[in-house]
Amino acid sequence: MEKRVLGNTGMEVSRLGIGLAAIGEEETFDNIKTVETVLKTALNEGITFFDTAECYFYSEEMVGHSISDKRSEFLLATKCGHPKPGQYESDWSMDGILLSIDRSLKRLKTDYVDLLQLHSCSVEVLEKGEVIEALNQAKESGKTRFIGYSGDNEAAGWAVDSGLFDTLQTSFSLADQRPRNGLLQRAKQNGLGVIAKRPIANTAWGSHASPTARLKFDPNYGDEYWRRTKAMAELGPLEIPSDDRILMSLGFVMAHEEIDTAIIGTRNPQHLKSNISLFNNDLPIDKAVVAELYNRWDRLDDDWIGQI
Repeated sequence: MEKRVLGNTGMEVSRLGIGLAAIGEEETFDNIKTVETVLKTALNEGITFFDTAECYFYSEEMVGHSISDKRSEFLLATKCGHPKPGQYESDWSMDGILLSIDRSLKRLKTDYVDLLQLHSCSVEVLEKGEVIEALNQAKESGKTRFIGYSGDNEAAGWAVDSGLFDTLQTSFSLADQRPRNGLLQRAKQNGLGVIAKRPIANTAWGSHASPTARLKFDPNYGDEYWRRTKAMAELGPLEIPSDDRILMSLGFVMAHEEIDTAIIGTRNPQHLKSNISLFNNDLPIDKAVVAELYNRWDRLDDDWIGQI
């Protein structure tokens, strides 16, 4: 698995990471053996960057249960301030953030994370400064090694330009291309590690229906990507690399050198193995395909903002 240093952090990460929303939102502890297989397959195949969040239902607990004994083998990132729906209210106060961090560490069965990220708070919250002070306090106390911002649009730009964060995690895919027009470049110029979330656009390209329609939690989550990719596909035939829409989606993101790691979420061990095989054996894709995807986005873009 190809590795990359994550910005100025000095941490070496696998360029293909794993996002852990799906296991927490769609699985339960009744299926913990499947979750364990997914997490351990990722480790065994060379993935070293694991990204979760407090609001991903049981995700943190599942990580703690399944691989906390292998803590030295991977880099662990989580997010705070945007707690589990129905359990805690969103709380962007210093006390709320610090409480969120302690809950996460307990669930993850660790005394520190490698990266602690604010989870999609607004520019107004960032400008107030309390949340950043809380993250720095966590860093000073050894609860995290580095701090980051996870989010999109205006707030992502604020975070990149502020000089206050070590990393940026933002939506970037063939269906979410706006970051290529300045945000990614500024992040790298400022020394931030760049993490692409939703890099295969929830498998929207070529899907016969919204790819998240059957999810238990937020079945409308992928609707906008599906609408966008349908519109792009309708502009005419496109030579999809190896006739594999997932390869095209992954190849689009990995064509951008600014991306240090791209986190793909899955709860299916075979899908995970397939994603890893595509990454290891079938990249890069033809630059002409990337250019055509640029062209189609630019032709259709009607303020297609980043999707959280």
